[in-house]
Amino acid sequence: MKNLYDVQQLLKRFGTYVYIGKRIWDIEVMALELDHLHEAKLISNDEFISAKLVLTKEHRIEADKTK
Repeated sequence: MKNLYDVQQLLKRFGTYVYIGKRIWDIEVMALELDHLHEAKLISNDEFISAKLVLTKEHRIEADKTK
C-alpha cells in the first residue's frame, strides 16, 4: 500500500466508505475501521501494518498543515 487511495480501496472491499468532510477526520475514522477489520481477522497483518503506516503518514501531513 502506497497512498491513501490504496487504503480507501482496501476498506471499500468490505463495504466501508468514509467521508466526514475534513480529511484529517476521514483518516482517523479509516484507522478505526482498519483496527476493527484487523481484530476480526478479516485482513492480514501485512495489509494492516502497511495501511496503518500510510494513515499515520497522511495524518502527520494534515496535522502539519493546520499548524
